[in-house]
Amino acid sequence: MKTTVLSLFAATALFFTCQNAMAQVKLPPASSTQTLKQGLGIKNIELTYQRPNTNGRTIFGDLVPYGEVWRTGANNIPSITFEEQVSIQGNVVPAGTYGIFTIPNKDEWTIILSTNVKQWGAYEYKKEEDFLRFNVKAETLTNKVETFTISFDDVTTKSTNVSLAWDLAKVKFTIVADQTKEILASIDEAMKGEKKPYFQAAQYYYLNDLDINKAVEWMNIADQGNTNMPYIKYWKARALLKSGNKAAAIKTAEEGVDIAKKANNGEYIKLNTQVIEQAKK
Repeated sequence: MKTTVLSLFAATALFFTCQNAMAQVKLPPASSTQTLKQGLGIKNIELTYQRPNTNGRTIFGDLVPYGEVWRTGANNIPSITFEEQVSIQGNVVPAGTYGIFTIPNKDEWTIILSTNVKQWGAYEYKKEEDFLRFNVKAETLTNKVETFTISFDDVTTKSTNVSLAWDLAKVKFTIVADQTKEILASIDEAMKGEKKPYFQAAQYYYLNDLDINKAVEWMNIADQGNTNMPYIKYWKARALLKSGNKAAAIKTAEEGVDIAKKANNGEYIKLNTQVIEQAKK
């Protein structure tokens, strides 16, 4: 009897020792997590999602059936957060966090933004929780994407494409944020201060096809205070060329080349030279 009790205690102790050892083991998840933070203009978009691998499997039409709601990755559904109102495929989406579901098909996918962000899988998906649904064309890739990937592509100051790619399939949709009024208001306010952002404001006007004459005016002021800056000469020359003043653009870019040569700055020798060549066409 005594031996049996001792054996029982030993077995119990071994069990808990094994359990504790198992609890302390750290193993990598089968599907990794990625969080992306993408600047869009003066605000940000944040995306978190899970990344399964194909592992030799046929994905769409097999592992992920066509025509059914998919969690869009593994484990938890992706979440996407907008700091401000945006437009997605022409649809207004207020600031906030949304979950992403998709319905893959061979030639077209349905993208779903859900108001219910915290979901594991698509098992409890409810259509009434949809905030937005829209369809996008599917592209067949020639090179396989092993790990499910969501990326921000073709980023400008106002828009970005969100691409989803896995195995031989890829889809994308466009997010647009028009911050022009807010940015112009901030420029107007900054111009009331002691340190006026002439160069930055002129560059913004140039890049966003606003008043080019105002951009040239501000570039001239910026150049007066920084006559030995080849990058200011470069952007001033571009603004002058865009305004139609080719002669002034060439003269300014030539000054930029001379300054860059003295500073042994190969980048701005090249860039200013390119403006000269464009203006001479």
